[in-house]
Amino acid sequence: MNICVFGDSITWGACDYFHGGWVNRLRNYFEERGDTPLGADGRLADLSVYNLGICGDTTDDLKERFEVEAMAREPGSIIFAIGINDARRLEGNNQQTGLAQFEKNILELVNSARKFTKKIVFVGLTRVDEAKTTPIPWNTRMSYYNQDIDQYDEIIREVCKKEELEYIDAFGIVQRDDLEDGLHPNSEGHKKMFEKIKEDICKLI
Repeated sequence: MNICVFGDSITWGACDYFHGGWVNRLRNYFEERGDTPLGADGRLADLSVYNLGICGDTTDDLKERFEVEAMAREPGSIIFAIGINDARRLEGNNQQTGLAQFEKNILELVNSARKFTKKIVFVGLTRVDEAKTTPIPWNTRMSYYNQDIDQYDEIIREVCKKEELEYIDAFGIVQRDDLEDGLHPNSEGHKKMFEKIKEDICKLI
């Protein structure tokens, strides 16, 4: 079975310099457990974890690439870990993606994912250290606020409830000391995310 994880830079593994992020840790976990033996052709025979996170992605970005990437990998399970960049504020104090549009995007992603599998999981949003994210130093035109993130996370939670999908609550998993730059988890933060997410994913496969 292929597990496809779609998301942003946190999904991609930014700032976990030694282990490559929580998605890579998940892949390594299954390989070490023996769920993914190498076949004669060198490919993972039973279970593969694909990291499909792209730095900076929003739900608008993900919608554009989702079906093509999913079709190429034939997922048995799909994990979405997306939304924190939708919540960021730009110059003029406007959010990247309005709340109504965000909900619409999440529902569109759900409907697209159902073309491939019934096993769909959303990972909730992590919080930030606002002392370092208002604004973020590498792009002072952007800021991240926890109050905004909570609103977007609530939309994800409510969509999952209405659509009867798995929702993994990430609130409180990553603490301030677990953030490398105020936004991205460091190695310890990714480890904590992996441990939490692993428990729920193992119930689905």
